[in-house]
Amino acid sequence: MIRSMLSALALGWIGALPLAAGDAFETPVRGEILTGWTQPDGTRIAALRLQLSPGWKTYWRTPGDAGIPPEFDWSGSQNLGGVGITWPAPEVFLAAGMRTIGYSGDLILPIALAPRVPGQPISLRAHLDIGVCSDICVPHQMTLDAVLSDTNTKPTAQIAAALAAQPFSEREAGVTSARCALTPTVDGLEITATLALPSAGGDEVVIIEPGQPGLWMSETETVRNGSTLVATGEMMGSGDAPVVLDRSDIRITVLGSKHAVDIRGCASD
Repeated sequence: MIRSMLSALALGWIGALPLAAGDAFETPVRGEILTGWTQPDGTRIAALRLQLSPGWKTYWRTPGDAGIPPEFDWSGSQNLGGVGITWPAPEVFLAAGMRTIGYSGDLILPIALAPRVPGQPISLRAHLDIGVCSDICVPHQMTLDAVLSDTNTKPTAQIAAALAAQPFSEREAGVTSARCALTPTVDGLEITATLALPSAGGDEVVIIEPGQPGLWMSETETVRNGSTLVATGEMMGSGDAPVVLDRSDIRITVLGSKHAVDIRGCASD
């Protein structure tokens, strides 16, 4: 119901906000590709830069119940064998009792590009289908192009800073265990993640990603007791098929006021 209401609202405002990338006075976001540098193994480190107008935000890979998940299409590129995205730690937004996860201001999204033919230029075409929100949410599309042909091997400051802003690993954050208990519900599975780690600061928010297509995850309720953080939510599948979950695919992100933590997989409780 929430997604339907937001989509209807967005469609009602599309005419007021052009969807092609362009002048900052006409659109709430502008984009460009930062060409970055080439690593010794031939991988290119570049970035997508999104400049959001004041008061506007866009969404993280898991945007929350009221957000619009970003989609990327690289199929128009040449000499591109693979793409990996590094997501800087996002912000938590609260509006009208709903929680969304995303970014405001100037977003640098690092990307690792593997060429099909090493040593040859990469013609990168990135088609972005994203949501941008202020008082309203608007679906927004843009296509960014760049030819990555230089031989620069020195990391650039903006991209290096964005790479450093990604969540801490389990080792860096002092995670000693991550366990998940699964309980069947009418619509799917209740999941309770019990995490042993020091506080990330303030009122921590925990996002659980099933890691498998066709599964939807609710917001979690989170409680900390000393060095233990417990988050509970519900996973649901599409249609009437039972929810089947591989624990090793589960990804848990803890967002705190001091830092964020990225946890891959969880053991049985």
